[in-house]
Amino acid sequence: MRSRLKKARDTNPELDITSFMNLMVILIPFLLLNAVFTQVAVLQVSMPSGGAGAAAEQKKPLVLEVVVYKNKFLVADRQTGPLKTIPTNDKGELDYQALNDYLRTVKTQYPLVTEASILLEQDTPYDKLIHTMDAVRIVVSTETGKLARYALFPDVSIGDAPPDTMGGAQ
Repeated sequence: MRSRLKKARDTNPELDITSFMNLMVILIPFLLLNAVFTQVAVLQVSMPSGGAGAAAEQKKPLVLEVVVYKNKFLVADRQTGPLKTIPTNDKGELDYQALNDYLRTVKTQYPLVTEASILLEQDTPYDKLIHTMDAVRIVVSTETGKLARYALFPDVSIGDAPPDTMGGAQ
């Protein structure tokens, strides 16, 4: 009987964690290397104000709004009205380059203005919002021979567009 108890104690297996350690040796450097290449870009976006404090503020020279419709862009000054309508290009897509070029001319007229509101129709795809934000925020120039990015209207607000009163007319 005594020999059976002794055998039972001797049969306690040791934990073999060699394969687990091998997995950790490979997994940890892999995760660390991938974490370095993952970068999250965060844009600060604010909602347009309702105008509650508008009476206290002095009148701004330009309150820029870019309204995104399905078939056009409408660039407007909130105080004076529409400035320009940019129709779709030959392919039937929104013309982001024409928007960027027009905003560049607006920036030359109002160099101190940094704010713009992007107003979107309901059900506007996220991709259109991002391309519009890029066209409003940044101008890419190769005048010096190198690719350079300059700020146009970096302070972007997002809101809902008013209904298109002109319908499909461009």
